[in-house]
Amino acid sequence: MGRGRQILDLRVDKPHSARMYDYLLGGKTHYPADREAAVKATEGWPGLPTAARANRAFLHRAVRYLVRQAGVRQFLDIGTGIPTSPNLHEVAQAEDPSARVVYADNDPIVLAHARALLRGTGQGRTAYLDADLRQPRSLLEQPELAATLDLAEPVALTIIATVHFVPDHHDPFGAVATLMEALPSGSFLLLSHATPDFSPEEINKAVAAYHAGGIEAQVRTHRGILPFFDGLDLLDPGLVLITDWHPDTSPFGTPTDSDVSFYGGLAKKP
Repeated sequence: MGRGRQILDLRVDKPHSARMYDYLLGGKTHYPADREAAVKATEGWPGLPTAARANRAFLHRAVRYLVRQAGVRQFLDIGTGIPTSPNLHEVAQAEDPSARVVYADNDPIVLAHARALLRGTGQGRTAYLDADLRQPRSLLEQPELAATLDLAEPVALTIIATVHFVPDHHDPFGAVATLMEALPSGSFLLLSHATPDFSPEEINKAVAAYHAGGIEAQVRTHRGILPFFDGLDLLDPGLVLITDWHPDTSPFGTPTDSDVSFYGGLAKKP
């Protein structure tokens, strides 16, 4: 898609969801506009930084589960964001150095930092695609995908804290279904999504802060998120709060449901 030159136009005067997320995680790749928007969102939803950390922990637990229990060795990560170590390939390749990971994002700020995502083990492989979830067929046609992953073998499609930035008019459900259709039987979908179910007033204030910064966002209820898993077999414990999905000891203590306000689930393609 030829986004290389867009590195020069990062629009640091405007808030950016990836840089805001980096700020919430305690990273260093953000600018005043990002910090201001993140602070406003956090004023509306004080649990937002906790939710960001919980999402990273959920991703790490789920990737370890996929490698250890499910035997997955291939990952396609959509909506990668700014690299925050440990990244998905670091977690997967720590379990099995031969694991292969393809990262995909459509944001120039992520492209600017993509080299950090390409430092895998010698046995495994990593690649980065400049691609958009809203254009799944174009993503699937990129040669780097087939060159890195064997699409005849199971792949874990990971979409963490991403689809709530894709409103219904972009048909995120159809996009996820198209990607899963291209993957073989035995593949997995790992997904997390913000929800207003536990603290609607706070969550809606945070969404309004994103909208004020020109960032599309749409949170969904438990019932509204379940269709992403249509046609797949949800594994235990189902679509639950991300802190309730195979929990382990947290260095942040036990957050409240309203602080987390994210559902997550893992499903297998029959």
